[in-house]
Amino acid sequence: MPAHLTSSATPSPAAVSRRRTVKSPTRLALERFLRNRAAVGSLVVLCLIVLASLCAPLLTHWDPSYQDLMNTDSPPVWPAHPLGTDANGIDYLARDLYGGRVDFLIGFVDMAVIMLISIVLGGLAGFYGGWVDAVIMRIVDFMMNFPFLLLIIVLQSLVPANTVWLLILVIAATGWANITRFMRGLFLNLREAEYVLAARIVGAGAWRIILRHMLPNVLGPLMVQATLLVANLIFTEAALAILGFDVPVTVPTWGNVLKGAQDFFVLQSEPWAWLPPAGLIFLTILCMNFISDGLRDAFDPCFD
Repeated sequence: MPAHLTSSATPSPAAVSRRRTVKSPTRLALERFLRNRAAVGSLVVLCLIVLASLCAPLLTHWDPSYQDLMNTDSPPVWPAHPLGTDANGIDYLARDLYGGRVDFLIGFVDMAVIMLISIVLGGLAGFYGGWVDAVIMRIVDFMMNFPFLLLIIVLQSLVPANTVWLLILVIAATGWANITRFMRGLFLNLREAEYVLAARIVGAGAWRIILRHMLPNVLGPLMVQATLLVANLIFTEAALAILGFDVPVTVPTWGNVLKGAQDFFVLQSEPWAWLPPAGLIFLTILCMNFISDGLRDAFDPCFD
């Protein structure tokens, strides 16, 4: 075989090396995220907080609803009550640890439901446009002005047993409007992209184009919005609890622990009652914000 045919048929070692070093966009984004020390450190701290909440029975032997009437308003005593007890003799450490379970349950479940609703409605509005877009956006406008707090008050007066799942349902049913508008804007920008037009030409259906071609290209902004949404939901739970519109005070949440410390004497002389839940809320929200910043930088095309 002639030499020139052999050289043209066989790739050079340099070409093979370049081919092996080509990385996927997901791997490039992961490497950029791992280079962000603040984001990685925040992810580690957040995982530790979640792990501590999940492993609460291993970290304390107290039940978050058990009343030790012989130790009411007790200061921190090791090893019996490391963070003291409240006026009912309930261990603060147990309520802080078990409270994280409820807060993260509300945050992650509502985040999943809200993102699912937003992807479906925002994707349909951005992909189809026209009357579909007009109808969905009018519903979004209505939900953005819906009195969420009024709905909570009405439900508390109508439903005798206000549960965690009822609060999750109310938040999920009323909190998807802003994310839907954001998703609509992303899909509107992608609707005229060349690969979307090519998929339409070959006869791909709407859902296949949305899920297979458009959704992977909005994964970065989607993850950023999801992390910010979890932080916002945890803050919402704490705010509702302080206002008195959260789940019953017997349910351990960080917001309920803070609500129980709304007393001048407690705030002034018992910092162990309110500093740990306030610090956990602050640290969780701060970690979520740093993680969202890291995800935004990782998926930003200008960092390729």
